[in-house]
Amino acid sequence: MLHTELKSQINKLWDKFWSGGISNPLQAIEQISFLIFMKRFEDMDVRREQEASLTEEEFISMFKKHENCRWSVWSEYSADKILDHARDVVFPFMRNLGDGDSFSKYMNSANFEIPTASLLIEGVKIINDMHIKEQNQDAQGDMYEYLLSELQTAGKNGQFRTPRHIIKMMVELTKPQYGDLILDPACGTAGFLINAYEYILKQNTSKDLIKKDEEGNEYNFKADKLNSKQKQILDEESLYGFDIDQTMTRIALMNLMMHGISKPNLEQLNTLSKRYNQDNTYDLILANPPFKGSIDESESSDNLTIKSKKTELLFLELMYNSLTNGGRCAVIVPDGVLFGNSKAHKLIRKLLLEDCRLDAIIKMPSGVFKPYAGVSTAVLFFTKGEPTKKVWFYDMQNDGFSLDDKRTKIEGSNLPDIIERFKKRKEESNEDRKKKHFFVPIEEIKENDYDLSISKYKEIEYEEKVYEKPEIIKKKTLKIEEEIVKGLKELKL
Repeated sequence: MLHTELKSQINKLWDKFWSGGISNPLQAIEQISFLIFMKRFEDMDVRREQEASLTEEEFISMFKKHENCRWSVWSEYSADKILDHARDVVFPFMRNLGDGDSFSKYMNSANFEIPTASLLIEGVKIINDMHIKEQNQDAQGDMYEYLLSELQTAGKNGQFRTPRHIIKMMVELTKPQYGDLILDPACGTAGFLINAYEYILKQNTSKDLIKKDEEGNEYNFKADKLNSKQKQILDEESLYGFDIDQTMTRIALMNLMMHGISKPNLEQLNTLSKRYNQDNTYDLILANPPFKGSIDESESSDNLTIKSKKTELLFLELMYNSLTNGGRCAVIVPDGVLFGNSKAHKLIRKLLLEDCRLDAIIKMPSGVFKPYAGVSTAVLFFTKGEPTKKVWFYDMQNDGFSLDDKRTKIEGSNLPDIIERFKKRKEESNEDRKKKHFFVPIEEIKENDYDLSISKYKEIEYEEKVYEKPEIIKKKTLKIEEEIVKGLKELKL
């Protein structure tokens, strides 16, 4: 939903920070975020003042006794003064806003690391040119998402950013509802939480209020069907996220706030550790937990019964434990989870099949996570509390983007078909295993030692190739040789 000009400004901002000495992408995003928020706080203050004047309510500015912390004031300072003032006065002021909430808690350990006045002045100029103040909430959120989309390096422990179209597909399959408690136990930049939030807003917005941009993307989800109390519950008591990385937690907090969630429930925490204990709590879990990480067994939660150092297996049990009875989960896993031969692999698959209804396995092509990684993955969708009778498989072959490092947009995405087929899967009861989608009964899966790889069950239809008879091929070859000899003779002449 961003105009080309705005994208160009964000790219320019990236380039300035890169050439200015901040080459770590996470650090660059964090420092750019701080500047955006310094401006945003004044924009919010002005908006609150305008609203108070309309309702004739008393207004107390957050900048009372701190006028020199207003963006409009200090951003005009000269080069010999601006850097020291931003770092030593404005940043500590911003860091302490929030009155003990998550934002102030995680900002407390943050540092202002823009190294030069010239880089700061360039950053201020570009952010002013973006006209953030004049944009609506949708545009501010989109701007931040585009900024995050430039994050092109994998993090530690196999962390990397989940493509937004894959997140949207998973949200469409799980259908978040108002009243759901929603969790991402390894939230990264909070993409799952934001998409779940926007899905609920859309479901509670009158159709005549919803708008579309030039590319057909819907926006302007006002949630007019929710009263003020319900909206407050959705904003403050419905979405929960955890991440092991402190910088990522700060970025996720700012991302949620950019999307209109003023008091996010985010915490820096390793959810596989003993410090996490929220069993039977959440109605919906959406996640793409780290694949390559490992945890010291002495630190692992006592509630995890599967003995393994593989985080992808431990997270699956953690999600099962965290769900309420009837709660649902959509999670991305590496293919090894589906067919691994270890005792831990088999135990987790047995848990998903016998103590849950494993609704779907969507096999994704290996290029979905490029340029971060070429790992082959699948989406699991399961509901806690009843055994599986049959599993719906879908072999995704096209996610709408090329499967190389460039990931350019292409035609023929399977995602709309996956969503539509999943909705109608009970009506179809498709048993034709030569198609992209089909059912496999639990009895057959048990006979195959709980193997859940689609290749175990899909039938490959081989096309019979008809070749010409040997004597015809021989004649054609001789004719080609004659033409070559003739051509060589003509060249000599």
